[in-house]
Amino acid sequence: MGYQRPSLLQYCVPILPLALGLFIYFGGMQSSSFLFINQLAQNVPDRIWTGLTFLGNGWGTFALAFPLLLLAPRLLSAGIFSALLGGIVIAILKPLMNLPRPASILTSGDFHQIGEALLYNSMPSGHTLTAFAVASGLYFAVGMNKQKSLLSLFVLAGLVGLSRSAVGAHWLSDEFVAAAIGLWCGMLGSLLASFIPDDQLALDKWWPRFVALCGLLTIYPLLTQTMDSDLNQPLQYASALLITLTLALFVQTQHTKSSH
Repeated sequence: MGYQRPSLLQYCVPILPLALGLFIYFGGMQSSSFLFINQLAQNVPDRIWTGLTFLGNGWGTFALAFPLLLLAPRLLSAGIFSALLGGIVIAILKPLMNLPRPASILTSGDFHQIGEALLYNSMPSGHTLTAFAVASGLYFAVGMNKQKSLLSLFVLAGLVGLSRSAVGAHWLSDEFVAAAIGLWCGMLGSLLASFIPDDQLALDKWWPRFVALCGLLTIYPLLTQTMDSDLNQPLQYASALLITLTLALFVQTQHTKSSH
């Protein structure tokens, strides 16, 4: 499994969603595009949309990718670095732009809203950016012969983006811009992960052990916090269980190595 450096064309691909997002924003189609997606999404149960949103929540993304610690630690590292880069961009751009969300512009009865009403820091969508960053990071962290099997990750990331309009939290332009930035963050994150020496990814080395500790700490917010919606509580508990099982196997592996 080797890092696949993006081609010039792949570096340029994010320009398309970026252009679409800016076209919607400056073309006066914010409300109409949002309301179209939001109303269409009401044909799908709320629990599905909130579940998709959970996949873009940093805690949820990390939890669901956590078994890669045992199966493919370099892939998990690429996902972590990509998400961290995305988090830095989000922390800078959201307060800098401080754009209003749908709930601060539209009347509450005009659109379907799930969860808490958020008013500002609209662009870019953090959940969408995280989803695309991790998808891109995993995609470019593998060899070209395995990339085709990971294309579905981008479809899933796209659904995460749509879920943000479905739950009434983001304009469509927020999601397109976030997708573009996320793709670039993933490309850089996979590059950073490629610099980790193979011998340092062994489960008895400090980096996998640090990631395992982060997994252990993640269990607490998954069990105690409400992430985006009360409907996500079962997913949070399942994610905590997934981390726990992975950690149990990780500890067993450590014990086996030490006994030899």
